[in-house]
Amino acid sequence: MNRNFKIIFSVILGLSIFFVLLKGLESTKQYSPLNTSNKIDLNIYFQSLFDEKEYSIRELANKKNFMLINIWSSWCLPCREEHSYLMKLKKNNINLIGVNYKDNSNNAKVFIKEMGNPYTTILVDVDGTKSIELGAIGVPETYLVDSFESKVLKKYIGPLDQKKIEEIISILKK
Repeated sequence: MNRNFKIIFSVILGLSIFFVLLKGLESTKQYSPLNTSNKIDLNIYFQSLFDEKEYSIRELANKKNFMLINIWSSWCLPCREEHSYLMKLKKNNINLIGVNYKDNSNNAKVFIKEMGNPYTTILVDVDGTKSIELGAIGVPETYLVDSFESKVLKKYIGPLDQKKIEEIISILKK
């Protein structure tokens, strides 16, 4: 009797788990970056890397039409690759806000000292949650944002290159 009960219980439990998992497969979830909203919350507060004060991205907009938000880390090899392109963008007088993602502050400071600082301001996202709120799915990511409408004009996933820099500059000139 006890053996039959264990077999029946195991079969019922197995079928229950199977149907719960099967039900979960019916709903589709799309996590594609192409499906993200083009609005961005500029009221998210971050701590600054160098002065340790808190700022919202909206406060850093500097009354300019556009800003570029670049999410990076010192441990990220593609971030190192794109850094020279960010330095080129600095020459175009763009408001470039860096968000240091899941990084050690000392490592980030050494990275900036060695590679140069293209950023107007560098903000810190220690646990990565604020970058996710912005819409990031990894590093590096860059957002060209209309400061007044809080609208993402263009999102670049992965490192910037010469073609993307030229595209950003052409958008800024319009």
